[in-house]
Amino acid sequence: MFDNLSDRLNKVFKDLRGHGKLSDKNIQDALREVRMALLEADVNFKVVKDFVATIAEKAVGQQVHSSLSPGQQVIKLVQEELISLLGESTKYLELQGKSPAVLMMVGLQGSGKTTSSAKLAVLLKKQGRRPYLVPADVYRPAAIEQLQILGESIGVPVHPSQTEQDPVTICKNAVIVAQNSDYDTLLIDTAGRLHVDEELMGELGNIKSAVQPAEILFVADAMTGQDAVTVADKFNQDLNISGVILTKMEGDARGGAALSIARVAGRPIKFIGTGEGLDALEVFHPDRMASRILGMGDVLTLIEKAEEVVDKKKADKLAQKLKKSTFTLEDFLDQIQQIKKMGSLEQIMGMIPGLNRMKQLKDVPKPDEKELGKVEAIIRSMTAQERRKYQIIDASRRQRIAKGSGTQVQDVNKVIKSYSEMLKMMKKMQGKAGPGTVFKGKTKRKRPKGLSRR
Repeated sequence: MFDNLSDRLNKVFKDLRGHGKLSDKNIQDALREVRMALLEADVNFKVVKDFVATIAEKAVGQQVHSSLSPGQQVIKLVQEELISLLGESTKYLELQGKSPAVLMMVGLQGSGKTTSSAKLAVLLKKQGRRPYLVPADVYRPAAIEQLQILGESIGVPVHPSQTEQDPVTICKNAVIVAQNSDYDTLLIDTAGRLHVDEELMGELGNIKSAVQPAEILFVADAMTGQDAVTVADKFNQDLNISGVILTKMEGDARGGAALSIARVAGRPIKFIGTGEGLDALEVFHPDRMASRILGMGDVLTLIEKAEEVVDKKKADKLAQKLKKSTFTLEDFLDQIQQIKKMGSLEQIMGMIPGLNRMKQLKDVPKPDEKELGKVEAIIRSMTAQERRKYQIIDASRRQRIAKGSGTQVQDVNKVIKSYSEMLKMMKKMQGKAGPGTVFKGKTKRKRPKGLSRR
């Protein structure tokens, strides 16, 4: 989402680094480019004005001019202000106190409330809570059925709402059920409209009065840009929302909503949707997002994602296989599946410091999700014996694998060749030297018996 903005800002910073000493003119020129970059990213113009004015006030002082690296100092100021713009610090859900804790999901129709309710239930379930989904949208066709299907797929109970029931009554009854069934968190999927109207806000206000929610989360589609910011402000005025969930952050919109909504609505972004999968919801960290935008990566989130999908026992077993050069195509398939669980390749690359700038180079190919899927399909079309011992895959077997995976024989050849070359590289890295071998330059010699290591 922030690719264009990141490219523009990195160009500005590159020019700044080229100056050994900065003048007021250098700084003003750089801030003019920053202003244009933010406006092109569809950031609210008042937010941009305040953003640039704050940096200018700090940057024009002696602190920057006397710095050993004035360019880096300006970059630091931009990073600090970006973090402030995005919400200063991570804001978590406030679920302490009354049980069950009630979460109201509000927003316009099509913003992703129903899916986000299920995603949030998955996240809460991982944290040891006992969520209960409540369909309270009796107007949109199949809205109740949609949440029931999602709840079944994630193993979370769903309240048996009926379209002829009053939404306020549904929510009251759900609270009673939760109290009697030991559910500690209610997620109410409320109705939406194509635009804000008095009838919708009145209904939501009545639900709020009836169930006294711990959190009212406004769900906004990040692809809608400034419209999402305007609507969030209106919902906050009428309902006093406690936070925002931004969906479709993996899209190719300019990112203006994410950079404006917290400042304009005065409420923090608490979660972001990063994909279509029901596990693709992340806690929003302003400092990490600022680092991503500035091309500094997000190693902490990358580590957290890896810890979620990587099985410790499997990882240890894989390490032993690599050490003994017994890494099979079955293991290769398992690694592909674990990578896919972490998110798209674009997202993973964006979290690695500096790599998002490298991928803009002409000589560095952009990651292709389809190619990864093709490799997976080819390996899945092999028999268990073929995966364990690829050398037996002759011409006829390759034709069968290609037909079974919907690919060409050339694609099968490419996968097998890449895998065999990877094995050769592993063996070279491991080498044939034992624990008693000493390396000196490009040659190796055995240490004489009785000679201690220094």
